[in-house]
Amino acid sequence: MVLDTVRGTLRRHGLAGPSTRVLVALSGGSDSVALTHLLLALAVSGELSVAGAAHFNHQLRTGSDADEGFAAGVAAALGLRFVAGRGDVGARARREGRSIEAAAHEARHEFLEHARTELGADVVALGHTRDDQAETFLLRLLRGAGARGLAAMYPRNGRIIRPLLDCRRADLQAYLREAGIDSVQDESNEDPAVPRNRVRRELVPLLEERFNRSIVDVLADEAELARSEWTWMTAAAAAVEPGIRRDAAESCRLDARGLADQPDALARLILRRAMARAAGGRDLAFAHVERALDMARHGGPGFDAPGQRLERIGPDVVLTCRPADTPRGRVARPTPPENFFSYPLSIPGEVAVVEAGAVVSAEMAGSSEGAGAFAGNPEMAVLSQASCSGPLTVRNRRPGDRFRPLGLGGQKKLQDFFVDRKVAREVRDKVPIVVTATDQIVWVAGHALDEAFRVMDPAQAVLILRLKLSGGPA
Repeated sequence: MVLDTVRGTLRRHGLAGPSTRVLVALSGGSDSVALTHLLLALAVSGELSVAGAAHFNHQLRTGSDADEGFAAGVAAALGLRFVAGRGDVGARARREGRSIEAAAHEARHEFLEHARTELGADVVALGHTRDDQAETFLLRLLRGAGARGLAAMYPRNGRIIRPLLDCRRADLQAYLREAGIDSVQDESNEDPAVPRNRVRRELVPLLEERFNRSIVDVLADEAELARSEWTWMTAAAAAVEPGIRRDAAESCRLDARGLADQPDALARLILRRAMARAAGGRDLAFAHVERALDMARHGGPGFDAPGQRLERIGPDVVLTCRPADTPRGRVARPTPPENFFSYPLSIPGEVAVVEAGAVVSAEMAGSSEGAGAFAGNPEMAVLSQASCSGPLTVRNRRPGDRFRPLGLGGQKKLQDFFVDRKVAREVRDKVPIVVTATDQIVWVAGHALDEAFRVMDPAQAVLILRLKLSGGPA
């Protein structure tokens, strides 16, 4: 039964509980309409609460306005609060020099976050299915992704949840037919110019017919395996990276011997992280990382990669940022190294942060009952275990850090947060910051927890983080 499948997904991944207010992203298509009805059924049994529905009009098709009207009608018929938004995605894509898909994704998620705040919801539910997961896996495989990309869509990503990720699209359509529930068909899903449509209409049916009738389930399972492997790899890299990598504002030095001693997968991950930061959003190819790894192991001449110059200088591989207007072969003058630090934090466990003269610890508890005693204590944070199940790292700030301070209702640059809090300039680089395996800020120790990790159900298992001063830095 589809409802039982959704219930199992919510519980297995800790996506929502009885006190969770869920905003449904309602496009009007079969998946989102089924999602709306299924979540309402769970709300009736007290398993969650539906805060409302939201629809974003991309203004890309002649039928976009009709779809918006249909979604509004569905919400009205079900007695749901409804928020609609629209944006000229085509113009945005041209203005920013991006693909239509990328511009649409960003515009939609910006709107959904605004709608979530407006309706007082805790999370936003998207209607991605097991079929969508398989298609995403294939698209990324064809583009040359590694474990991180093949992990595809996560059941939870911050405030975004995907309750239908274990459901087949055909089962959802059957559920709607049996219940006599209407939905709309997005004609853009038939456009063969869109790569996902070709994968859906041509490649998946071919694989099912010629190779494996259960290919969708196989690929979705592969995505889950890739997520587990990526989580393990990032934790392993976090444990060794501090001894290999030293960053500065415009350059980075990597200990060549330290890299060469690591398994290929970890060495590539550490290199790719460093090179991606220097690339500044430009695309990195597998060949760039392989050439850098070969330089670490065997030396050789320097070379240019997107946004940077790589050279072997003594015992180090040195990456120097090259601004977009700097000619190839010339690099900007590097600035003195910064005192970056990074330490893995076990759960449960603790780590000494010598630069901050402090110890950060993590411990698990069965529920948040009694956690009220911690309220107002800046040296303690209580967060949902379900929202933070992977490995953690304690580091100091990095350029571009952003998070959503609990209670402030929006995203903020960490730099601006420190300024607003009047944190002294000389102290800012020493503040311990707890981050996830994907480098999402969980807690700015001593200051604020990120909204994505707050406890939404007092009965759910929690993680308690503590900051204890241990004396001055070494």
